[in-house]
Amino acid sequence: MQRITRAIVRQPGKNFADGITTSNLGIPSFELALQQHHAYCDAIRKCGVEVTVLEADERFPDGCFVEDTAVITKEVAIITKPGDIARLGEESRIAEILSEFKKVETILLPGNLDGGDILRVDNHFYIGMSHRTNQEGAKQLSEILSKYGYTSSQIPVKTVLHLKTGITYIGNNNYVSIDEFADLFKSSNVIKLDKDENYSANCLLINDNLLIPKGFSKSKNEIVKLGYKIIEVEMSEFRKMDGGLTCLSLLF
Repeated sequence: MQRITRAIVRQPGKNFADGITTSNLGIPSFELALQQHHAYCDAIRKCGVEVTVLEADERFPDGCFVEDTAVITKEVAIITKPGDIARLGEESRIAEILSEFKKVETILLPGNLDGGDILRVDNHFYIGMSHRTNQEGAKQLSEILSKYGYTSSQIPVKTVLHLKTGITYIGNNNYVSIDEFADLFKSSNVIKLDKDENYSANCLLINDNLLIPKGFSKSKNEIVKLGYKIIEVEMSEFRKMDGGLTCLSLLF
């Protein structure tokens, strides 16, 4: 896999708790979310990555979840159109920054696409068809990717917000998955999670390290058996807002 050298993150704003959530886990603490965000950035730096930290934009309470605004390959940064109307506009600043490093292409309305629905496995991109990503958005993404030699296919998303809410690829033909997606990759090694640890499906592989959410001992033990060098990150406040580890950064 290509080595990651840069990350873009955005700090949560004071109105972070006004964002979109269905978790029913309570109101997040802004102060604690900020502490956890700082620790997250430090974890990425430990992986040898330069982190660009954007200030909060309080027009967008969900703005810290920058993953949803772009899909990045070696050749191109594809700017998305977030699938919830309240988030449209978050992508503008991200497009400006990424244009300094990459050629930029853009998903156009009526296409909608959230980066959290995109699972990359080597040179293939699985597109989660969720409430945030529609057929037109998926079609445009597939067409753009194909120009650069990448393939893609679609996966229905029924029980979770985004595809990567329920499954992540952690390299070496290994996946971490909830029940909904586990049987889709039968030829691979899939860590199938107990329901009480479904949140831990969202892991983040950065170079030689795997970031995992803190507090999920069963999934941690299975990952450790595979020989990964792990970094545990506390994510309690972002979990309350339906966010996970991959959601908080754009890596390239």
